[in-house]
Amino acid sequence: MIEYVFLAGAAAGTGWLVRRKQRRRQAAGPVAGIPCMARQPAGRGRWRMGRVYADPGAVRWVPRRGEPVLLADGRSTAVRVPSVKEGISINPGSRIVTCAYAEPGADGKSTGNIEIAVMPLDLRELAAALPQAAPDPEPGPEIP
Repeated sequence: MIEYVFLAGAAAGTGWLVRRKQRRRQAAGPVAGIPCMARQPAGRGRWRMGRVYADPGAVRWVPRRGEPVLLADGRSTAVRVPSVKEGISINPGSRIVTCAYAEPGADGKSTGNIEIAVMPLDLRELAAALPQAAPDPEPGPEIP
């Protein structure tokens, strides 16, 4: 009988702590940026957690640790679902956006690729921040 009293007290205390934490988060408001995982270069490397910030004129991916990646002139080139192997390290319900961007280099014209995995509800916001690249024109029959 005494065990039930202690268990009820522990459950009430845990509920109070969880509710208090939830109220603090709601009072702080939403966190800026789009939560995501990314890997750079696309198709290689490991997935790292971070956020995409879609400030006007300066879209950037900021990892939890490391240097931010400025997605200057970034264009989304493809959207796909993760493979089974990728689904182990990222959420299998997410969508992967492949993005090409201009890297700041010596010539200023080099391009980089990055894959950004976001949840489907955040996909529209990311698509608005990264415009879609124009498709390559298909070669048609030559007219002499």
